Amino acid sequence: MNLSFFDQFMTPTLMGIPLITLAMGFPLLLLFMSPKHWQGGRIYSIQLWFSQNFTKQLLMPLNTTGHKWALLLTSLMLLLISMNLLGLLPYTFTPTTQLSMNLGLALPLWLATVVTGMRNQPTMSLGHLLPEGTPTLLIPVLIAIETISLFIRPLALGVRLTANLTAGHLLIQLTSTAVLTLLPLMPTIAILTAIVLLLLTLLEIAVAMIQAYVFVLLLSLYLQENV
Repeated sequence: MNLSFFDQFMTPTLMGIPLITLAMGFPLLLLFMSPKHWQGGRIYSIQLWFSQNFTKQLLMPLNTTGHKWALLLTSLMLLLISMNLLGLLPYTFTPTTQLSMNLGLALPLWLATVVTGMRNQPTMSLGHLLPEGTPTLLIPVLIAIETISLFIRPLALGVRLTANLTAGHLLIQLTSTAVLTLLPLMPTIAILTAIVLLLLTLLEIAVAMIQAYVFVLLLSLYLQENV
């Protein structure tokens, strides 16, 4: 029986219950609690260093009002990067390849930034829909275009993350299938293909981290426009 390459993106179920909630909660096991003694270990120090530097870089362009989002954005970054990297392990499922989950993360957070801007500074938030110095005849057209671009932002966030991870997983599976097929026929070609597979895996690790960062960075840019 020939299996589809897209079977790896199907949500696994147990007794009819989807296991995506368990997959989303599993990265929380990797978060180390603060040690009871005065000086933490190396892993805790690395985690603390990463969180501080990421939060500092992410919130540097924001004013003090946007600093309230520090815990939410940092937690989202750690969640996404954990799920993306854990999905590269064998016999695992990547929840972030599901468009429904990515939209479920992107839509409420984007809507929260818009509501924050409309509540705190409605004039400036609405001013983004019309660039300064626009000719009178182009005002209705530009308002319509900017409104469409505003509402398409959460869709772009979810589709970008889904498409990049799905394409990487498919490419790795296709290459690994080629290695297994060529190994008994042409061992030399199979070894070269395996080297390419190793490079693709390293590239996918980088993509998993970069896409998590891009997702959170774009949310911070949307927040910057509304605070």
